[in-house]
Amino acid sequence: MTELSPAAKSVLDAIESRIDRGAALAAALRAVANEVAPETPESEPGDPDMLIGIWSERRMIRDELLAIADELERL
Repeated sequence: MTELSPAAKSVLDAIESRIDRGAALAAALRAVANEVAPETPESEPGDPDMLIGIWSERRMIRDELLAIADELERL
Protein backbone atom coordinates (compact mmCIF):
# COMPACT_ATOMS: atom_id res chain seq x y z
CA MET A 1 0.00 0.00 0.00
CA THR A 2 1.26 3.48 -0.77
CA GLU A 3 2.10 5.93 1.98
CA LEU A 4 -0.98 7.91 3.00
CA SER A 5 -1.09 11.48 4.23
CA PRO A 6 -2.01 11.87 7.90
CA ALA A 7 -5.44 13.17 6.88
CA ALA A 8 -6.18 10.20 4.61
CA LYS A 9 -4.83 7.79 7.24
CA SER A 10 -7.14 9.17 9.95
CA VAL A 11 -10.17 8.71 7.69
CA LEU A 12 -9.12 5.18 6.73
CA ASP A 13 -8.42 4.27 10.37
CA ALA A 14 -11.87 5.48 11.42
CA ILE A 15 -13.52 3.37 8.76
CA GLU A 16 -11.43 0.26 9.44
CA SER A 17 -11.58 0.42 13.24
CA ARG A 18 -15.36 0.32 13.43
CA ILE A 19 -18.40 0.31 11.30
CA ASP A 20 -19.42 3.69 12.61
CA ARG A 21 -20.46 6.02 9.84
CA GLY A 22 -20.61 8.98 12.21
CA ALA A 23 -16.99 8.49 13.29
CA ALA A 24 -15.83 7.99 9.72
CA LEU A 25 -17.62 11.11 8.53
CA ALA A 26 -16.29 13.06 11.50
CA ALA A 27 -12.74 11.97 10.67
CA ALA A 28 -13.25 13.06 7.07
CA LEU A 29 -14.52 16.48 8.16
CA ARG A 30 -11.61 16.93 10.55
CA ALA A 31 -9.23 16.13 7.69
CA VAL A 32 -11.03 18.67 5.49
CA ALA A 33 -10.83 21.29 8.25
CA ASN A 34 -7.08 20.72 8.61
CA GLU A 35 -6.52 21.02 4.85
CA VAL A 36 -8.90 23.87 4.01
CA ALA A 37 -8.75 25.92 7.19
CA PRO A 38 -5.66 25.00 9.17
CA GLU A 39 -5.18 26.51 12.58
CA THR A 40 -3.89 30.03 12.24
CA PRO A 41 -2.16 32.26 14.71
CA GLU A 42 -4.08 35.00 16.42
CA SER A 43 -3.68 38.44 14.90
CA GLU A 44 -0.87 40.62 16.16
CA PRO A 45 -1.09 44.37 16.71
CA GLY A 46 -0.13 46.07 13.47
CA ASP A 47 -1.24 43.20 11.18
CA PRO A 48 -2.93 44.44 8.02
CA ASP A 49 -6.73 44.41 8.16
CA MET A 50 -6.87 42.00 5.21
CA LEU A 51 -4.72 39.45 7.06
CA ILE A 52 -6.81 39.80 10.22
CA GLY A 53 -9.96 39.19 8.17
CA ILE A 54 -8.53 36.14 6.41
CA TRP A 55 -7.40 34.52 9.67
CA SER A 56 -10.71 35.30 11.33
CA GLU A 57 -12.66 33.76 8.45
CA ARG A 58 -10.44 30.65 8.48
CA ARG A 59 -11.01 30.17 12.21
CA MET A 60 -14.78 30.53 11.70
CA ILE A 61 -14.83 27.96 8.87
CA ARG A 62 -12.67 25.57 10.89
CA ASP A 63 -14.90 25.92 13.95
CA GLU A 64 -18.01 25.21 11.87
CA LEU A 65 -16.50 22.09 10.27
CA LEU A 66 -15.27 20.79 13.62
CA ALA A 67 -18.69 21.41 15.20
CA ILE A 68 -20.29 19.24 12.52
CA ALA A 69 -17.64 16.56 13.12
CA ASP A 70 -18.34 16.64 16.88
CA GLU A 71 -22.05 16.25 16.21
CA LEU A 72 -21.47 13.25 13.90
CA GLU A 73 -19.23 11.55 16.46
CA ARG A 74 -22.05 11.62 19.00
CA LEU A 75 -24.33 9.54 16.77
